[in-house]
Amino acid sequence: MKSSIFTLTLSPAFDKSTSVESVQPEHKLRCDSPIYQPGGGGINVSRAIKKLNGSSVALYPIGGDTGNHFKALLTEEGIEQITFQIKNWTRENFIVVERSTNNQFRFGMPGSEIYKEEWEQMLAVIQDPSNDFEYFVVSGSTPKGVPDEFYTRLSQIILQKNARLILDTSGAALKHCLKEGIFLCKPNINELSEIVGKELITKEQQEAAAMEIINSGKVEILVVSLGGAGAFLASKQGIYHVTAPPVEKRSTVGAGDSMVAGMVLSLSRGNHYEDVIKFGVACGTAATMNFGTELCKLEDVERLYKQLGGK
Repeated sequence: MKSSIFTLTLSPAFDKSTSVESVQPEHKLRCDSPIYQPGGGGINVSRAIKKLNGSSVALYPIGGDTGNHFKALLTEEGIEQITFQIKNWTRENFIVVERSTNNQFRFGMPGSEIYKEEWEQMLAVIQDPSNDFEYFVVSGSTPKGVPDEFYTRLSQIILQKNARLILDTSGAALKHCLKEGIFLCKPNINELSEIVGKELITKEQQEAAAMEIINSGKVEILVVSLGGAGAFLASKQGIYHVTAPPVEKRSTVGAGDSMVAGMVLSLSRGNHYEDVIKFGVACGTAATMNFGTELCKLEDVERLYKQLGGK
């Protein structure tokens, strides 16, 4: 299969979201009709790219009835897919919005364990010459059974294909990929602190830490998420800070994935790094304006992008 952008989600989740007036213990809670959506890091990146009039191929494991329903939902959205059959069922997540306070309760179930023969099959498919891509996005958590070796081998495959690896994960997976060298990485401030081994309080400390990683040659672009304050992009071209425009927030689910989607799509279109981070922040901010895992809407993104001075 050929596409400029491939995404990989090792721990997809069948998301069920609803709302209730108030959450009270020991009471029967009358919920609104549930909304069913396919979720997980790379899955949301592919879904957001589609909403932005782009295209990608989503790779992910699938198992059980929940997995079948998951695949059907993604097919309805018109997402190209490569699936890997696994023994365990696709996990479920449950999200409840309390209308009286707008508080969001997110119940995340553990990822389905993936066995050695299953993740080795994934690597073989990614390595197959018939699967051609320029950008490969790995986003989301790592389920039980997937070793650090997986990420090391994946990084090597991407480099062999002369493609660009974009990573939005944490922990051991992040550290192992950094050893191999990646194109773009999106840590938050805490993760950046862990990478460099010191606390980063001031703006100057954060920028210095980012450039330390860039100058090491391990990463070409480092995008540091600052939450509601926006983000900054560091590369050998310089540092670009973007403050998130003020909006009425309804949900933060998928905001980071929408940001990654916007950045990789902008990169694939050959845009300057300053415009890449502006478009990414516009997408991430737009996602917070919607309920559940609806992600970003193109009309909101275009308006916010113009506010940020995007071209």
